[in-house]
Amino acid sequence: MDLETQLEKKEYQEYVKRMTPKANVWVQMGKAFLLGGTICCAGQGIMNLLMGPFELDRQSAGSWCSLILIVIAVVLTGLNLYPSLVKWGGAGALVPITGFANSVASAAMEYQAEGQVFGVGCKIFTIAGPVILYGILASFFLGLVQMLL
Repeated sequence: MDLETQLEKKEYQEYVKRMTPKANVWVQMGKAFLLGGTICCAGQGIMNLLMGPFELDRQSAGSWCSLILIVIAVVLTGLNLYPSLVKWGGAGALVPITGFANSVASAAMEYQAEGQVFGVGCKIFTIAGPVILYGILASFFLGLVQMLL
């Protein structure tokens, strides 16, 4: 490399350093904890409501709770509110089941202009597909290990 190229590279690195926003890891973790905890508390509240007045057993209440949280996340994604939660709370919004629902719904919304088959049908699992694939593979292999032991 010649001297001029090295200087340009160094100037560019300094520019990137100046322009990159400084992140406070402790604040980000606190926000993720609060938002993720709020989502989990809402889920527990839904479970308690379903097992109390609606008298569902724990497994049925858990299934309905998951479904309700998914519907809420999809509606918030459709109203363009969930991305704001993700921006504020980071992993606290992305890790629970609501984050998975958001990834599927946002992909469907993004590609709907390309049609039902080649748009929504092909692209809906762009982000969620690998999660499903490796989740199924991991559960299969762990089931084999459990069967052998």
